[in-house]
Amino acid sequence: MEFMKFLVDMFRFPFVIIFLIFTLFSTNLLALEVDDLYQANVVVDSQAKEQRQQAIKQALQGVFLKVGGKKSVLTHPVLQQAQKRASRYVSQYRYQRKDAELSLVVSFDEDKVNQLFKDAKLARWGSLRPQVLLWLIDEQGASRTMVASDADSIIPASVHDFSIQRGLPIIMPLMDLTDSEHVVVSDFWGYFPEQIQQASLRYFADTIIVMRVSDSSLVNKEDIAKAASAVDNISCGLLCQPAEVDRPKVLDWRVYSQGTLYTQTYQGDNKISLIHQGLSDITELIYQSYALSTSAENNFVIEVNNVTSLKHDMQLFQFLADLSAVKNVTLISAQGNVRRFKLDLLGSKASFLASLKLNNKLTQQMNTQLDSFSQRQPFKPQKTAQAELNDSNNSVKFTVLGEIDTAGVELSQGNLKANKIVFIDENVAVSNSVQDKGNNLDVKSAIELAINTSLPTVFAAKPQLTRVPSVPVFYWEQG
Repeated sequence: MEFMKFLVDMFRFPFVIIFLIFTLFSTNLLALEVDDLYQANVVVDSQAKEQRQQAIKQALQGVFLKVGGKKSVLTHPVLQQAQKRASRYVSQYRYQRKDAELSLVVSFDEDKVNQLFKDAKLARWGSLRPQVLLWLIDEQGASRTMVASDADSIIPASVHDFSIQRGLPIIMPLMDLTDSEHVVVSDFWGYFPEQIQQASLRYFADTIIVMRVSDSSLVNKEDIAKAASAVDNISCGLLCQPAEVDRPKVLDWRVYSQGTLYTQTYQGDNKISLIHQGLSDITELIYQSYALSTSAENNFVIEVNNVTSLKHDMQLFQFLADLSAVKNVTLISAQGNVRRFKLDLLGSKASFLASLKLNNKLTQQMNTQLDSFSQRQPFKPQKTAQAELNDSNNSVKFTVLGEIDTAGVELSQGNLKANKIVFIDENVAVSNSVQDKGNNLDVKSAIELAINTSLPTVFAAKPQLTRVPSVPVFYWEQG
């Protein structure tokens, strides 16, 4: 019906339609359409009614997490109340057995779940989601290994399980002959952006993560000594085997997103738990850019160039209508190759523009003073941080996530804000490879990382002021 209304609107404008072809045209997206957002699997021991009811509740929690994007949604009173009546939202369920493991597959009613989020005034995450590439370096003692997608390790399977549970497409490198030509582990460990980007090109990822997990160089020497002392203090008889004590581990990651380089560091004993904790925080970070508000609706007028035929009109309208951030599409005007639409958005204009970055069909046209800064090359190493810290005309944000304590921290060159952002200069800084000192878990260490570059550090460049027209102008890629 909406498309027929679109066609009726088209006849109001002065151009000739020779014939109509009613065909649906697909769009070529760089992002992935995630299936089964409203479905979850739960391992069970039997098909008993009590176990099924408990499994359905767990499955609904899993769906809330995939649709809601962050763990905090599970504590909302509306969703907590729904979990007590989880069976009301089930559309179907079935049992399946794989490798002698029995699980319950539960599908929930999409409209009912979305209504719960609307009642709770919680934002939803649409099905179109960015492809994430994870480069994970595992350091054990003096050995560093880039973990491949098919590595003989529990890590790839664990990452895959997390990807399914959170509805975020995560891939790991193949580490085949092609990767062997471009991947140097020391480049990733030192976070050299040009080499990282070059090696990542073949995977066509929207978001690139570099994650390091270590039981040696990133760990504070005092923690290593305490762990060794704990092993020595374990009393054991002559005939028993001494209990193993997990070595302390440190994990850190860096993600460049929306003009900001985000980083976080964790410490613990369990490697898989640390990886899941890091991926969970990264998922919530990505979610913030693409979440769709269920309460606030905004009208957004856009102009699209290069629409040269009825076929392209139909493709463009269908493309806009299929966007998860768009509720309704209305044609306002059509003149020559230019179309102007009014979009009823779910959520903010920023979320809509962020979702457009996941495709290559509709690109925004801007007049920018920094033409060399592009989406495909977000890193541009030129100057050292130490040399440019005094230049405050153009800033880039370096954000350390997590709870921090700013007491006693002073910055002479930078400027520490209450929102945990340290402002550095407009260019990227790359230090030479230096041995890490300590585990860098507090804000003071993070600031020292920015100023003294005790870790190999890169700051992502932020483009200079961009002039945006009053009505955003987009270019339609025909095809």
